[in-house]
Amino acid sequence: MRATSPLFRPHLLALAITLGSAATSALAAPYQLPPAPLASTLTRIAGEAGVVLSIDPALTAGKQSAPVEGDYDAIGALNQALRGTGLQLQPGSGGAYSLVPGSQAAAVALPDATVTASTQPQESAWGEAPGYLASRTAVGSKTDTPLLEAPRSISVTTREHMQDRKVQNLDDAVRYMPGVIASSYGSDSRADWMKIRGFEPIQMLDGLPLPKGSYTMAKLETWGLERVAILRGPASSVYGQTPPGGLVDAVSRRPQYESSHEVQVQVGNYNHKQISFDSTGKIDDEGRFLYRFNGVGRDSGTVIEHMDDQRFNLAPSLTWNIADDTRLTLLSQFNRDDTGGTSQFLPLQGTKLSTPAGKIDYNKNLGDPDWEFYDKTFYALGYAFEHRLNDVWQFRQNLRYSKLELDNQIITAGGWATAVDDDGTVARGANIYDENISHFAVDNNFQADFSTGAVTHTLLVGLDYLRMNTDYRWLYGTAPSSNIIRPVYGQDFSNVAYTAFQDYNQKRRSTGLYLQDQIALDAWRLTLGGRWDRLDTDSVFYNAGNAEDSRRDSQFSGNAALSYVFDSGFTPYISYAESFQAEAGGSAGEAFQPSTGKQYELGVKYQPPGSDMLFTAAAYDLKRQDIVSTNTLGATQPLEEVQVRGFELEALGNVTENFKLTASYTYANSKMTKVGDPRDKNRALPLTPEHQAALWADYDWSEGALAGFGVGFGARYVGSTDNLAVGGLAYATLENAHSSAYTVYDAAVRYDLGQVDSSLRGASVALNATNLFDKQYLSTCDGSYCYAGDPRRVTASLNYAW
Repeated sequence: MRATSPLFRPHLLALAITLGSAATSALAAPYQLPPAPLASTLTRIAGEAGVVLSIDPALTAGKQSAPVEGDYDAIGALNQALRGTGLQLQPGSGGAYSLVPGSQAAAVALPDATVTASTQPQESAWGEAPGYLASRTAVGSKTDTPLLEAPRSISVTTREHMQDRKVQNLDDAVRYMPGVIASSYGSDSRADWMKIRGFEPIQMLDGLPLPKGSYTMAKLETWGLERVAILRGPASSVYGQTPPGGLVDAVSRRPQYESSHEVQVQVGNYNHKQISFDSTGKIDDEGRFLYRFNGVGRDSGTVIEHMDDQRFNLAPSLTWNIADDTRLTLLSQFNRDDTGGTSQFLPLQGTKLSTPAGKIDYNKNLGDPDWEFYDKTFYALGYAFEHRLNDVWQFRQNLRYSKLELDNQIITAGGWATAVDDDGTVARGANIYDENISHFAVDNNFQADFSTGAVTHTLLVGLDYLRMNTDYRWLYGTAPSSNIIRPVYGQDFSNVAYTAFQDYNQKRRSTGLYLQDQIALDAWRLTLGGRWDRLDTDSVFYNAGNAEDSRRDSQFSGNAALSYVFDSGFTPYISYAESFQAEAGGSAGEAFQPSTGKQYELGVKYQPPGSDMLFTAAAYDLKRQDIVSTNTLGATQPLEEVQVRGFELEALGNVTENFKLTASYTYANSKMTKVGDPRDKNRALPLTPEHQAALWADYDWSEGALAGFGVGFGARYVGSTDNLAVGGLAYATLENAHSSAYTVYDAAVRYDLGQVDSSLRGASVALNATNLFDKQYLSTCDGSYCYAGDPRRVTASLNYAW
């Protein structure tokens, strides 16, 4: 017998829980699997279907699977993959199977009825998930991992969930998740301002970080996304520069073998008009080349008078199946936004404080439409490359170059507690922001799946590189005054004298080397990871006498997690993780040093056997040091240490085939533990409520008089916050920075027009409303300005898919 190293001898692959009886017939599931290493394909089919399959590596070495395309039960799919290999399935005891050469299996009759444990479509961490529950994720590990077994607090919003709620941006997509504050500065068409566990997250697309500046970010188009995942807590041991609160990782809609096309037209209040399209399929008969092309065009008003929101987004992609075990997917995106600052920077008087002139109408434009604008261009070009070397090793490389260009002029009204006169005259500031960012990121990693005795490993070794060049200028001057009741437009701004509060060029280059091992022994799961980063930062501060600064920082970040997967569906876990992140800009001609963080987390996940519901609970203790905050005057300054402790609950998934649910609760206790000004000590972090809760329920009728109808209803509660920035007590009071709790409701109703006539199959109509009862509330007041929350938005849509 040929000796094989135990390090690369996976004797028993694709072991899964068998949930059905061998005498029970199963429904077929759709498969679209290209040729690939035989062991890999068989393992995937058996593992996802719950079939116990024993594979001898000596039999599958060097063999490729046949393509599996169509609807099959698990055994049928396995037999399709085995075509032309000279191997067959050998049934064993207890419904298990093994592989044998065809001559040995010729006399063995397979049972007429075969069983699969799941009738759900195939799912991977980067693909479509059925309903509201994603069962697999790569966020936090960069490997395709069952969500139940991932020892971290993770939430995933699926394509179907986003479609049901007709989400317009990332804030919309994540606002029902625990630990997340969406639209933290109220209604803002410019960007997605969210917080996770008290801190602004890094945003990623397809596993690579997106460029972000002080006033500009990519603002992803959710129509082009397959799913949006949030990881709560540090993740630097895998991703490098990330904040301790967490990250958002979106997955693009990628080319598919099966042709599908979709067009959606929307109209709504505030003169909202939008058209979206998506098309994917094969380019050639063999399926070697696949394409996808989606886009969005929007021409809309906003909640603010005389302020528009126009968007143009295109995202073409192409997959080239170079060989049976090699694939390249080109991913590109172009986005153009022409809008304004709908958050408005409202004065305290007339919002938080009373004034003889009366209360400000939140829809009034206190700026000047003739002078203000927000023009942003974002484009990105990259690829995802995959190559399987053998049954154990595979290589991935993700690469993207992107660029952000922003030209922005915006007016701030007020800014201090006496900015509004009794007759309503308001003092204002004129702000000019120019920000240009070029961004290059590449991530290379090798993944090995093997066994050492009874212990299985998923080993990840990676090297990544990031380069970012930022030009940023912020000019501020005193603008002509206006009136909070009767705004004055068309004023002369030519004599405004500006001061450069920020004006710098900053180049950052970061290299990271990481190692991670996901270890399984029976029901135990152990994850160990570590990463070393080197960061070089070169800065020129033009507003500080052209001062130059260069610094080099290096950091090791680690993580460790242990969990146990019970047969009952419970998975308790404990984890430790660290973070490391460069802070943009600087002070007095010197760049800020990177911030660091660490977190301890204890949690439990529960998925009742046979169900599509996942229940999670997590408690954590999180600290961040050397964080840079923006004070009341708009300048940046470092904090020594902040701490957040809390716990989160989430229930998510498909209660039945027709009933889907997501519910969450958050408790967060935050405080500034080490600060320069003793008056700031133990104050809560801005924009971090102590309590939050959210619930969304959705039901579809599939039969009876209401067949084709679907309804959804949601409620979101956000507790009160104290939002005074660090150092703010010198200029404002805690009372003026307090924001009251609020609850808003969302709703949806839709109808499948195919129920009326078969010729309309694929067409549907929907009506969606956010803040259904049009509650007026202040999302945030920071002691200088207030920001109104999102008013009622109503959208009617017509969707056609074929």
